Amino acid sequence: MRELINLWQAGDGVARFVSLLLLAMSVSSWVLIFWRAWALARARRDLRRGLPVFWAAPALSQGREQLLALDRERLMVPLIDAAIQDSPNGTLGACAQRTSQLTRRLRDALHVVLGGLGRGQVVLATIGSTAPFVGLFGTVWGIYHALMSITSTGNFSLDKVAGPVGEALIMTAAGLAVAIPAVLAYNLFGKWVAACEAELEGFAHDLRELLGGA
Repeated sequence: MRELINLWQAGDGVARFVSLLLLAMSVSSWVLIFWRAWALARARRDLRRGLPVFWAAPALSQGREQLLALDRERLMVPLIDAAIQDSPNGTLGACAQRTSQLTRRLRDALHVVLGGLGRGQVVLATIGSTAPFVGLFGTVWGIYHALMSITSTGNFSLDKVAGPVGEALIMTAAGLAVAIPAVLAYNLFGKWVAACEAELEGFAHDLRELLGGA
């Protein structure tokens, strides 16, 4: 902790900006990790419980009503609503065959649902890929700043160089500490999103088969 305080006091505006940027990236990353882990865990549970309940219902309307309480992340109900609604009269969408209209509505609703499932993934990927380079920039700048300070004093002894350079290298470690959790979470959440996507695509296909010939 003392090293971090010394690094902050010895750093100039650029070093402090890099430190604050890494702190902001770390906080954002961890907020996203906890939030998305909670939301995706709920989504997976909703799909596991909701789909069997829906297909066990005697009618489409009753299946939808039963799903309202189980579909907390609103993954399945929007697909059902898209399947049962009709295209407005007098539009190009209404001119197509009924099965084509159904396919288009389900596809559009599926894109919206999947977009919500993948929310936050871009931020995690950006933090995971850029944080090491931000930390490396802070290290390079800190070493440069330390060497310039040593040059101005004219004291080039090893103990005078090792301290400031070692403190500057903390930036690299900080960048890795920010990036590694973001990358791990991105990969794990990507796997969960892909599993949910497969379930929802199958559900949309089954709805189309159910209502396409009705």
